[in-house]
This record gives sequence, C-alpha cells and structure tokens, in this order.
Amino acid sequence: MKEECAQAVVVEGLEVEFRLGLRQRRKRILDGVSFAVREGEIFGFVGPNGAGKTTTLKVLMGLLRADRGTARILGHDVGETAFRRHVGFLPENPYFHDYLSGRETLDFYARLSGVPALERAECVERLLDWVGLRHAADARLRTYSKGMQQRVGIAQALVHEPKVVFLDEPMSGLDPLGRVEVRDLILRLRAEGRTVLMKTGVLSAFMYWGAARREEVEHRAKCEDIIDFLKLTDLRKTPTGALAYGLQKRVELGRALAAEPRLLLLDEPMAGMNQEEKEDMVRYVLDVNQEW
Repeated sequence: MKEECAQAVVVEGLEVEFRLGLRQRRKRILDGVSFAVREGEIFGFVGPNGAGKTTTLKVLMGLLRADRGTARILGHDVGETAFRRHVGFLPENPYFHDYLSGRETLDFYARLSGVPALERAECVERLLDWVGLRHAADARLRTYSKGMQQRVGIAQALVHEPKVVFLDEPMSGLDPLGRVEVRDLILRLRAEGRTVLMKTGVLSAFMYWGAARREEVEHRAKCEDIIDFLKLTDLRKTPTGALAYGLQKRVELGRALAAEPRLLLLDEPMAGMNQEEKEDMVRYVLDVNQEW
C-alpha cells in the first residue's frame, strides 16, 4: 500500500478496441498496456505512429473508455471526475483564439479552471514570468512563434496548480531553440515536484533528461559522501546558524567540495576558531588533499 501511494499514475492491462469500416471489424489499439509513473518523475511515451500513445493519453484523461484493464491517477480511477482538478493537459494540436493576447488567453483558461477571481491576476502574471512571456504578454497570439505558443500551452495546463501534467507532442514543429526552451520548462516542472507524462517522437529529449537525472543522482551521492567525510551526518537537519562556529566552517568547506573544484582556495579557513576547532580543520584539509 505504501508503494502504491508513491505512484502518481498506475495503468494495468489496458485494452482498447475500435470498430472499423462498413463491416465494423474489430481492431485492437491497446493490448495489455501496463506501466506506472512515480511522483515527481518525467515519464515518456516513445513509439512509431499508430502505436497507441495518444489513445493511452485519451484513456487517462477520461476522453475514451477502455474495454478492459484499469487506470488510476493519484489513487483515483480515471472514470471519476473530482481528481481532474489536479491534472493539467496540453493536447498535440491545441486551438487558441489568436485574436487574444497571451495574458487574455491565460486569464480565459484560469476562469475555465475555476481559479478564484481574486487570485486570477496574480496567477496569470506568475505564469507569464514562469514561461518567459512577460515581454509579449499583451501581443496577439497570431504574432507568436510556434515555440511561444507551446509555452502558452504549457502555462494554460498549469493555471490550476496541477500535480500531474500530460503533454502530447510538446515539441512538435519546434525549431532547435524552441525545443530547448520547452525542454527546460519541463525540467522545471519536475524540479517543482510535479509529475510529467509526455508523448513525443523526439528521442533526443529523453536522452537529455535521462542524462540530467543521472547527473543529479550522482551529485546527490557525492554530497552524501562529503557529509560523511566531514562527519556532519547527525547534523544534516540542523540549521547552519545553530551550529558551533567550527562546524559552520566545516559546512562551508563541504559546499566548496560539492562544486567538485579542480583547485580549492581557502581564505583564512581557521580564523576565529579555538584550538580544538583549528586542529579539526587542519586534519580535514589534509584529508581533502589526499582523498579529493
């Protein structure tokens, strides 16, 4: 039960069949699809056209009913409606009224999403800053580039502060610069603790996110090693300001080591310390020279 609570999206044995042609022949689009998405994770669908990626998203969004299997989001069956206030969605080909400005568009979607009137203006301005469109907030959407329109699309999916965000081909039709902009926004979503489930044919994006995630894990492991090395494990939850002066200087040394410098410059590292603290610092600096 505890493990399931850590899953934002759980799909088990999903099957969907369509009836095609005059003879209403059955064609199975999804055949026993199962997967799980952890909270705070970027999860991607990659596959050829016709593999059923969009169909799966439609089932998760409650736009299509599966013939067999189950799908749950945040512990709720996708057939329910109340939980959808926690889900944001960017369709593959969103339609926006191009005579509206970026600010008016986000205000429109905030109204649709039930954002209280007193909070809407602040919400819209925050999202304009978040997606980097403050400078073009009052320009008509018809003047926006494809990349700018995609950023508006991501912003409208976030107006109601969702915990889970579905993105259908967010990089479709973008030039390299536009892809970088959207990619960075998606990384920011994960950094804020949101779960992102994305369908895309741009395999390089997932290779980048996988590398970024690996580097993040490796950096955290490196920080844990530094904490152990400086004997600060028992103090990890103690505010730095509450530590003794010698321990504060040890924390500063740890911060310097976390940057993985090739050259470490220490400016008066023992200033203001008592004799015992100075001896400890000398020992750590000598160990750093040997081990790091």
